Amino acid sequence: MLITFKSNAAADVLMYKLHAKPLLDLLGKPVDQGIITAEEMPSAIECLEQEVALSKRPPPTTAHGDKTVSDDEDLESGKKVSFAARAFPLLEMMRAARRDNTFVMWGV
Repeated sequence: MLITFKSNAAADVLMYKLHAKPLLDLLGKPVDQGIITAEEMPSAIECLEQEVALSKRPPPTTAHGDKTVSDDEDLESGKKVSFAARAFPLLEMMRAARRDNTFVMWGV
């Protein structure tokens, strides 16, 4: 299922519910319907930016030096879509909303 994030400050952002849920969980927001108000925007942006920074750290290794397998691994293609890449479109929308002192909503 797709979620459409909307804001007067930017074009709509479409995201699979599966990929939007971790982002919204970090913000303490429900996945089906919600809003990030203009007042909440600075702290919401900071929260996601911190998580993006943490996700860019090198993955832990096992005792034998092998990298651990992430839940985000695309087993079929062998390529991984990073948390930062998934968060980028929503973060850009949120930054535009902060500049325009407006909100971001979804599920309406």
